[in-house]
Amino acid sequence: MAIELAALPWDRTALEPHISGETLDLHHGRFHRAHVEAVNALAPAAGMGAASLEELVRGSQGALQQHAAQAWNLAFQWRCLKPAAGGGGGEPEGALAEALTRRFGDIARFRQQFAVVATSLQGSGWIWLLQRLDGSVTLALTANTATPITGEDRPLLGLSLWEHAYLLDYREARGRYVEAAWNVVDWAFVASNLK
Repeated sequence: MAIELAALPWDRTALEPHISGETLDLHHGRFHRAHVEAVNALAPAAGMGAASLEELVRGSQGALQQHAAQAWNLAFQWRCLKPAAGGGGGEPEGALAEALTRRFGDIARFRQQFAVVATSLQGSGWIWLLQRLDGSVTLALTANTATPITGEDRPLLGLSLWEHAYLLDYREARGRYVEAAWNVVDWAFVASNLK
């Protein structure tokens, strides 16, 4: 079963001015597509041609695992985002807001800590809001193509910190990109990942 590159859940310019259509052409159209194509090329030779993307992330090694993990991370990220005009941005509510407030003190401090952690990563990777087995939430970085679905924590929100996610829009200013992303977070999707 070949893995398919899912279309973006909104038009390529729908996240503007926060994330440009040109960035999405690069990030989704070129890089995400390349990871999916690599998975489809490598999986049959590894005897995993019928495996799902999650099975490939958890059960393969080397280049196949890296491409599968990055393809999963990107597909998850697109679902975490929503155009501001369509309800993206704003503040988390309900159980998610309560969990964030318990862990960070309030939503403003959560955002501050998220930015501190995101800008501390040297090189490429991801920042994640995760739910632990005990129900608490935490922030974590993964380097390069690593993904939290290989561990016990449950991803709630993921944001790419790869340079091509923000270089065209914000140059080297990763912090400005992270700040802009708050305008297009789909808090309903993030909250739906809570157990």
